[in-house]
Amino acid sequence: MRVLCVHAHFDDFEFVAAGTFELLRRTAGPDFRARVLVCTDGRSGHHFRSREETARVRLAEQKASAAVGHYEFELLRKPNGQPFEEACRTLTTDLLASLWRSIREFQPDYLFCPPLPSDALAGIHPDHLTVAEAIRRVAYMINVPHAFLGEFPVADETQSTWIKTPVILNTYDGYMAGSNACDLVIDVESVFDVIAAESWCHQSQINEWLPWVARHHIEPTANLTDWTAKLRARFARQARELGLPEARAHEVFTVTAWGSIPTRAQLERDFAALVLDKARSSRLDAKLARFS
Repeated sequence: MRVLCVHAHFDDFEFVAAGTFELLRRTAGPDFRARVLVCTDGRSGHHFRSREETARVRLAEQKASAAVGHYEFELLRKPNGQPFEEACRTLTTDLLASLWRSIREFQPDYLFCPPLPSDALAGIHPDHLTVAEAIRRVAYMINVPHAFLGEFPVADETQSTWIKTPVILNTYDGYMAGSNACDLVIDVESVFDVIAAESWCHQSQINEWLPWVARHHIEPTANLTDWTAKLRARFARQARELGLPEARAHEVFTVTAWGSIPTRAQLERDFAALVLDKARSSRLDAKLARFS
């Protein structure tokens, strides 16, 4: 199995899918590969570091998290080799082309990405929204080998490789408070220590930037133990929003029809920690039937 999380910023992955990736790594066998693809250079999200220093620090923090989580990390780059700037509020052809190439090269079975709000009054982060829309628009192109040859030419256009289109799942997004949904609930309590350790790598984010933003209920934290308590409080708020039990940590995902449509049996086979109550199970079956 190969799984890919595409998100806007350094540290986004750790708050939405790190536990699920760790569970898959432990259960999927020696051929399992996990990759995190970050779509911006991180340089704008700080208040006292220079943009150049911020980009350098954020990149080092993400690499440290990858070492803890044993996943591959890729920084998305434009056709000219430069990274995309943070606050990429505009969906560009270069962004679509670069995502197309990276997804085709990795060939994931599952692709995780931010959601699109269904409620026009829901809050958004512009970078998350741009990445979500880019994945939705590029999904059909994943197995179109000539889609972006203007940006990424090949030597022989008559020789093409068939690429499987992945199942595309939306993650939770804290910026869409009150407008999140969940088809799949994964119990990640057993790997919560890994989530905490990976997110703790992002010191310039959790101890500098997020307290400055002042909308995430996060204040500077002295040590990993204190941070773990704050992270639990964050997961508890998410659980209350979604009507889930607060006693255990869960990550949640929504099935889309952007990519391949999974079966119920496939999801239950691949996500051993999947929690499905009767109501959610019925809704999932109806949704998959409608999509397929």
